[in-house]
Amino acid sequence: MSDPQAFTPADAPPASSPTGKIILAAVFAIAVGAFFYFDLAQYLSLQNLKGNRDRLLAYVEDHYPTAVLLFIGVYCLQTALSLPGAAALTLVGGFLFGSVVGTLYVNVAATAGATLAFLAARYLLKDWVERKFGDRLEPLQQGFARNAFSYLMTLRLIPAFPFFLVNLVSGLTRINVGTYIAATAIGTLPGSFVYAYAGRQLGMINSLREIASPPVLLAFTLLGLLALSPILYRKMKKGTAPTPSP
Repeated sequence: MSDPQAFTPADAPPASSPTGKIILAAVFAIAVGAFFYFDLAQYLSLQNLKGNRDRLLAYVEDHYPTAVLLFIGVYCLQTALSLPGAAALTLVGGFLFGSVVGTLYVNVAATAGATLAFLAARYLLKDWVERKFGDRLEPLQQGFARNAFSYLMTLRLIPAFPFFLVNLVSGLTRINVGTYIAATAIGTLPGSFVYAYAGRQLGMINSLREIASPPVLLAFTLLGLLALSPILYRKMKKGTAPTPSP
């Protein structure tokens, strides 16, 4: 069944102040530039997080509410700015908060960050995203037009589609924000749980490849195809419909 609320004129990017766009773009660029200039990626690496796991765990035990807010804030910012480190942070979330609660915190942060990136692409970085990924937009536009919710769920579930790229490119489609948030929140749950569950044994993990094994990737792909089934069903039904008699 198609989503009648997936495309609305109200969701089309409005004209915005050039000055405001320049200021926000500058803030975005400075934040990303500072991340790489000061090599902040080292603090989000698997090895660094493993090395500090006891210290992090002690902080969580002593300052739980603050630790939760910091974790969600860092994860949200990392996702919003399309920075590396999401997989390692998800592992740490499972280690610090448990597989179920950790998945919940990761899902909230990832969805919030993805929504910020989506809105930035729609209202702030539209021209840049079009120049960068313009050749990939047409098939995505067609997919979203058929069933925005199912199509976005598929993109979230199948590992072949980078998370950050889906955030940015989705902003240039006419999917509404509510549908985007719902599909992202549900579509990221399986992957978040797998990594958070593995994070319970953080000290024994030497590489992220140990988690993203072929069976796990295959399972995600099958889930993605399942999410795509409403679109495939409609296409098959349309193709087998009898031709009206003259």
